[in-house]
Amino acid sequence: MVVRNAVVSNKKVIFKDYVSGFPKESDMVVIVDENLKLKVTGDSKDILVKNLYLPCDPYMRLLMTGRSSEIFGPYTPGAISYGFIQLQL
Repeated sequence: MVVRNAVVSNKKVIFKDYVSGFPKESDMVVIVDENLKLKVTGDSKDILVKNLYLPCDPYMRLLMTGRSSEIFGPYTPGAISYGFIQLQL
């Protein structure tokens, strides 16, 4: 189904500070942006993916502590967290 110029909401998970131990809900804040307008150009081949959940992989827990991995630097408190998804089309 193709929907052009849809209006949606978006959630962002922001870490308040570096985490020690297992991350808890109190370690983060969820910000909801309402009424975001999605605009797709006429011949775009881009796709938009909706995340149904936010996984917390072991490497992500390492980055939440302020340490780096071999590939990624640590998360920055107050900034949006990043991760990777794998699509099967």
